[in-house]
Amino acid sequence: MAGAGEDSRALFGAGVRAALEAWQALQIAVENGFGGVHSQEKAEWLGGAVEEYFFRNADLELDEVEDFLGELMTNEFDTVVEDGSLPQQLQTMFYHFQRGDGAALKEMASHITQRKCRVRATAVTTARETDEDDADSVEEMEVTATNDGAATDGVCPQPESTGPDSQTIKEDDIVEDGWTIVRRKK
Repeated sequence: MAGAGEDSRALFGAGVRAALEAWQALQIAVENGFGGVHSQEKAEWLGGAVEEYFFRNADLELDEVEDFLGELMTNEFDTVVEDGSLPQQLQTMFYHFQRGDGAALKEMASHITQRKCRVRATAVTTARETDEDDADSVEEMEVTATNDGAATDGVCPQPESTGPDSQTIKEDDIVEDGWTIVRRKK
């Protein structure tokens, strides 16, 4: 029976790592070096830390998992994440692990890997003039996603076109007090 438990544990670990690799917030943090020069190593460490957290705390609530992940992302990557998508996935995987349902763990890991999107974030800097004619720099993140998986089921959004019909924020749309004018598509 110990072999089955070790197999389930290995499957759970593989599922956690697959979920973290597919997590867009972590992809962006690693790709842009939010964790410093060791961002990739931190991301790999994160998989083991999350796995160990579940093993040490068998009766976790969803908000506890979300808080733990949020704290890790804030401390290690200086990133605030509030999407709530990953904790539910991890908790479901842990439920299957506790039940010894290796088939469900394999299926979840496979499904996550197939849906995986590759996300790229680039900083976009615009300048606007103030009353003193000093230029303030406003930094925004532009995020695009591409599909790395075989089957998407419409999960991975395609990058938006940058043609004249796409909706963009122009400098004219940023008014003096920092508000942005939102216009309808034509």
